[in-house]
This record gives sequence, C-alpha cells and structure tokens, in this order.
Amino acid sequence: MKKIGLLSDTHGHLEASILTHFAECDEIWHAGDIGNVDVANQLAALKPLRAVHGNIDGAVLRQRYPLDLRFTCEAVDVFITHIGGYPGRYATRVRHLLQQNPPQLYICGHSHILKIMPDQSLKLLHINPGACGNEGFHQMKTIVRFTLDAGAIRDVEVIELGKRGEIR
Repeated sequence: MKKIGLLSDTHGHLEASILTHFAECDEIWHAGDIGNVDVANQLAALKPLRAVHGNIDGAVLRQRYPLDLRFTCEAVDVFITHIGGYPGRYATRVRHLLQQNPPQLYICGHSHILKIMPDQSLKLLHINPGACGNEGFHQMKTIVRFTLDAGAIRDVEVIELGKRGEIR
C-alpha cells in the first residue's frame, strides 16, 4: 500500500502547506509545468518524486523528467503526461497511446482544471489535480492525495490550498 501526493502546474511556486499535506505520503507525483529546478528539488527532498516535464519547463527539467511516464505501482498500471486531455477529449497523441494500451490510472495536468473521472470505454480513472501555482486562470489551488493498494485506487482526496495568488 502506498499513499500518493499528486500535483501539477506549480509554475515555480511551491507553498509550504503542500509539503505538510504530502508529509504522510510515500511518493509525490508531479504532472508537469514544474517551473524551476528548486521546486523539483524541494519535492524530491521530502519524498521520492516521479515527474514529467510540461510545456513551460526549460532544458534542465526536460532532461531530468520525461514527456511521459508509464509504470506500475502497487499493482496499478499508471500513465502520466502533462498535456493529455480527459475522457471524450483526449489530445490526439495521448488518445492513440491510451487506446493501444489503456492504463488503470491516467494522470495529466496542463488545463489547470481539477478533474477526477472514469473513462468507461477504456476502463481507466483519469485524474487532473488542477493547478497549485499562482500562474494561470484557475481560481482555487488544488492538490490530490490517494492510496494505491493491491491493484486498487482508493481514498481519493482533493485538498484546496486557497485562492490563486494567496500564499499560505
């Protein structure tokens, strides 16, 4: 059993409250637009970090983190990318990958819109944790925690960090 802390679109801003919320997690996953190496280093210093780069990430982050991550964690097949869309509106590149070999858990960021929804046709769960940085059009900064246990995804929890622009 592993507890996962999931975030996206930090855009170079990492609130101290995120580290507190993720302190009890076993791993942290970042779905791109990290923003700078300092954010990645702070997260990796807290817990093991799995991340993908996003469209705003520079050369150093693009070298350190891939475009896509596919792995198994606690018997759950996971696929993470930054720009991917959601059920019924997948980006073309991602749609082909998902249709060829659907994961059990599909995670992306980019839109700054929190979404947790099943894709009945591909039999997967989609999670976009929204955005937790101060850049973008989102109103509320959000992160997600959940547990992976023996092939199951459970205890999915959305945490609101406050309005964009507020620092806590």
